[in-house]
Amino acid sequence: MVTNNNIITKYLTDDSYVVVGCSAGPDSMALLSMMIEYKKDKIVCCHINHNVREESKKEEEYLRDYCQKKGVIFETMMIGSYHENNFENEARKKRYAFYERILNKYHSKYLFLAHHGDDLIETVLMKIVRGSNITGYSGIKETSYVNGYYIIRPLLDYTKDDLIIYNNERGIKFFIDKSNDDINYTRNRYRKKILPFLKNEDKNVHLKFREFSNILIKYDDFVKDMVKEYINKEYHRHTLSVNSLRSLHPFLLENVIFYVLNDLYDNKTDIVKKKHVDSIIKLIMGDKPNNEVILPKNKVCFREYDKLSLGPIMDKKEDYKLELRDNNVIGKHVIRIIDNTKENGNDICLLDSSKIKLPLYIRNRREGDVIRVLGLDGTKKVKDIFIEKKINLKERDEYPLLVDSDDNILWIPNLKKSQFNIKNKEKYDIILKYCEKEENDE
Repeated sequence: MVTNNNIITKYLTDDSYVVVGCSAGPDSMALLSMMIEYKKDKIVCCHINHNVREESKKEEEYLRDYCQKKGVIFETMMIGSYHENNFENEARKKRYAFYERILNKYHSKYLFLAHHGDDLIETVLMKIVRGSNITGYSGIKETSYVNGYYIIRPLLDYTKDDLIIYNNERGIKFFIDKSNDDINYTRNRYRKKILPFLKNEDKNVHLKFREFSNILIKYDDFVKDMVKEYINKEYHRHTLSVNSLRSLHPFLLENVIFYVLNDLYDNKTDIVKKKHVDSIIKLIMGDKPNNEVILPKNKVCFREYDKLSLGPIMDKKEDYKLELRDNNVIGKHVIRIIDNTKENGNDICLLDSSKIKLPLYIRNRREGDVIRVLGLDGTKKVKDIFIEKKINLKERDEYPLLVDSDDNILWIPNLKKSQFNIKNKEKYDIILKYCEKEENDE
């Protein structure tokens, strides 16, 4: 039997407004009744009409009348339509968006919800089956801080049956949502098929899950402190060092990857799965210095030698071919025609116009490109040169190459010269110099 001593009162420490999510079901009606008993005033009942059942209007009207009689502020909204394939997920997002609007309206920082012990069991089991991290496996926390407000769930030690008994003893009317019997919804399958078995094994099994959850929450808090320390030191602009990641304990590494993925998705729920974390860890520990993992929602994690970066998938850049001018800027690359130089490194290209076909062009790499490297017999693939020089995957397709009108590759600026380049003391009449554009250059 539910006894509400210290369930509600330990959270009611000031005289501010509190918002109570209420569907008119047995769980939320019990919670609303407890709030009225202990707080008396400045209670806002927040009701969402999901607009999927004929009874919804009747439930809304009853709850409005109940709140009026009890002196409770009543706020409601109806969801007009749904557009996502996952109804439960979309309904949840719209529900919490409405909660936040009402919290802001009343300058409240407390949202009370009626999740109970059965909900905790279902959530833990669903997370285990779906795959998650230590945070997910711990299920539902009694208190969470999100977007500047607290979500408080004071009924986790009780089952739905406990709350129904509480309502019946006090004559509190409630409604049963028939959609809770629809096993097309994932949660309902756990509720209808697995919970009865567990409760038959132990009628207080929800308390065992509560204990399990609390233990995991403690471990989770400890690990989060370690992750936060590492992230503050090593994580910059969605980028991490592969060597640094490899030095971590495997469990800490897994949690760091969960953190950066959640950061990538702005902590939106049910996007990051363990399979994504495992794929990225494989990328980190693998031998390939340049590789990537495609992630949901058009995101990617790519490794470039010692650098691991996460971000949106960029559209493949279009091929370009530009006639050489006095000053040429392609992204961060700058190629200039100069009058003279005493240097002759890979950032300088010396050509004899009589031995090449003009005009000259700057273009990006094409599949199968080869260059006759100065001082070597035969040809070498441009792709292999990029790999040797550790040019990352994103840069390779836009890196400028100098070619003549017969499409001979004359120079890979700053990397390799071709056999068309003039050696010391030979005649030349074209001098090109390469540099990288400074970040503050106009």
